[in-house]
Amino acid sequence: MLTTRQQGGEWERVAESFLKKRGLKTLKKNFQGRFGEIDLVMLDGDTLVFTEVRYRRNSFHGSGAESVTWTKQKRIVSAARRFLQCHDRHHSRCCRFDVVSIGTEEGKTVLDWIRGAFDAG
Repeated sequence: MLTTRQQGGEWERVAESFLKKRGLKTLKKNFQGRFGEIDLVMLDGDTLVFTEVRYRRNSFHGSGAESVTWTKQKRIVSAARRFLQCHDRHHSRCCRFDVVSIGTEEGKTVLDWIRGAFDAG
């Protein structure tokens, strides 16, 4: 039996593979900022993409995307700012915040990629 952290890592690998097949390039996994973490930092062309991966076994309490609260968004934005401070070469890139929501429908795993799910503002 996998721990919650291990399960999260597995779903992050699934999401990363899904995004790579759509042309994104991985720069960093599980970037830790002072106040938050970013699951995947990727490039989509010239755009720097900070991606949150959320899995929900069932949608009784909403989708994975719906679980990315305002508080969680602020933590991700804080970590993104820290990433840009630590990686000067990316400082002038356009940035985007995406969510990959993973769930099940009729027994099948379904991924919903939400580009520009929220803003830094």
